[in-house]
Amino acid sequence: MQETWIFKLESGKIIKEQELKIILEREHKELGIFLSYYFKKEGALAENARLKDNIDFLDENHGKFKLDFDLVHYNACLNIHDTKRDEIQINFEISKEKNEIKLIGPFFPERGMDEI
Repeated sequence: MQETWIFKLESGKIIKEQELKIILEREHKELGIFLSYYFKKEGALAENARLKDNIDFLDENHGKFKLDFDLVHYNACLNIHDTKRDEIQINFEISKEKNEIKLIGPFFPERGMDEI
């Protein structure tokens, strides 16, 4: 499984580290939804996603960064409400033609069927 998420950019603008930081801050709720897809099988949600370190541009249109976030496990029936801080590395691709930035999460292989 590998999740992707797309954000629209202002047209014709070259994205630098500061502009990308502003986009990530503005879209922090969307980032929580994006990250939650990785933890839905364990019954958890991601909240308060924030940029952890600097953004590493590999070239003008590609790079990576780390997000840290609260991983919340909640189940009212079992009286569970645990929160822990976690982090994940995200790659990105900027498409100037489409005026968008595509976030690409890590690849987690899905478990296949067990042999009998």
